[in-house]
Amino acid sequence: MSDLWVFGYGSLMWRPGFSPQEAVQARLCGLHRSLCIYSWVHRGTQAVPGLVLGLDRGGSCVGTAFRIPSDNAESVVAYLRARELVTNVYLETRRRIMLEDGTGRQVEALVYKVDRQHVQYAGRLPIDVQAEIVRTGRGESGHNLDYVLSTARHLEELGIRDHPLERLAHTLLNGRTKASESG
Repeated sequence: MSDLWVFGYGSLMWRPGFSPQEAVQARLCGLHRSLCIYSWVHRGTQAVPGLVLGLDRGGSCVGTAFRIPSDNAESVVAYLRARELVTNVYLETRRRIMLEDGTGRQVEALVYKVDRQHVQYAGRLPIDVQAEIVRTGRGESGHNLDYVLSTARHLEELGIRDHPLERLAHTLLNGRTKASESG
């Protein structure tokens, strides 16, 4: 059995919950990072949902690829399934990713993408709606605001640009959107 690669694009990047053998910046094509999932467990509840990231169709996403030695792969997959598939809003799949470490390597990685048919799929929401949901959401893993700001901060530290998430973080920290400033 070969080593397992896992693609992280949100909280897995800054809180993987497992010890990888290697962590490398990587690009996934055909899916993009999007705050498109109503969280009913980790960052919200059914009554007061939070909003978390998913990989949605189109574009590309730069994240972190984690290499897990084959002897730990089974336990890491079990952990990820318990964490990511708690309400089955994600589809577990394998996709080719390009490692951005200068080697030109492409590897197959375990990826959790959003199920657009799931009731928790929020789609693309206006920034003011996103901000309101994030400000009020709180679940088993804590405040939704902490999740969004931690992810935005981690992406910035890694030099990964995500304009929609940056805009939302700015709005959350400053309490305004560009649209509300102009009108």
